[in-house]
Amino acid sequence: MKKYMPVAVAGGLSLALGLTACGGSSGGGDGIQLRMALADNEQSNYYQGALAIAEEVAERTDGRIEITVVAGGSLGDERATVEMAMNGDLDIATGANSVFTNWIPEMSILDQAYLWENADQAHAAVDGEVGDLIEEAALEQNLHVVGYMESGFRNVFSTRPIESIDDFAGLKIRTMQNEYQLAAFEGFGAVPVGLPSGEQFTALQQGTIDAVENATSNALANSYYEVAPHITNTEHTFVYIVMALSDDAWNKIPEELREPFLEGMQAGYEQQREFLVQANDEAEAELQDEGVEFYDIDQEEMRAAWEDTVDGHGWSFDPEWQDAVDTAREQG
Repeated sequence: MKKYMPVAVAGGLSLALGLTACGGSSGGGDGIQLRMALADNEQSNYYQGALAIAEEVAERTDGRIEITVVAGGSLGDERATVEMAMNGDLDIATGANSVFTNWIPEMSILDQAYLWENADQAHAAVDGEVGDLIEEAALEQNLHVVGYMESGFRNVFSTRPIESIDDFAGLKIRTMQNEYQLAAFEGFGAVPVGLPSGEQFTALQQGTIDAVENATSNALANSYYEVAPHITNTEHTFVYIVMALSDDAWNKIPEELREPFLEGMQAGYEQQREFLVQANDEAEAELQDEGVEFYDIDQEEMRAAWEDTVDGHGWSFDPEWQDAVDTAREQG
């Protein structure tokens, strides 16, 4: 596996391949300069993946397209940067699939708990028919979806052990704020709590909440394990990080460079998927060394509780999107 590390830092921007900081897309000189916004910091596997994307794109376009990665939410949160791209004020926005449901409501089908049984199914979806539907719908918002990084399956980090679904009873947990995730944890018996992501550590420390949920590597990266030393492998939902190019930026790319640009994007985000697996494995080993306890749980029982929740709400999804999801389930 290749390792991609920043080789230059200037004005808070870490750049791959010695790129220079820029103020948006430009056709000046011999190259096109693009900025990519990233909410995660420079220590994350997501940043490592973004640098891989920058390198692959530069290589496949003979250096004619260069990407600057602006990490750590410096340009705003995910929703704000997606709006910037829609308005032509940012070249490449990145955000969780749930963020994009603000403009593409059909994407809410991806917010369901226990949608995928494994990562192969999740990849088959966005690399196939579901991805085609997302990309078509995004065009109506002046966005060109050009790839899918991911934070993958999410687990529960808690202040007390959770070894069975019964242990969720009365558990106060901060979840992603969409109706399907809220309903899922209510169905498990927990009490979902709305809270900004930056307040989670303090809330755990003060006992305002009993648990949070995220990718395992984030338990280490955000030090949640210091106040929530129990991790349950629920794998209750899968999160994509959608990359969307503004219409203005797309139109600056010459026709002959569009295919190699997209090939470079794909080569890079496929590497990020590998970086994520490595980061989770390394985090689990280090967390165990720190005394964190890991628990497996009966996921079939959790899945059944989710299906009861769906039936109770009477939810249904756009038939075309549902067919695409079903196809991915069969392929994975």
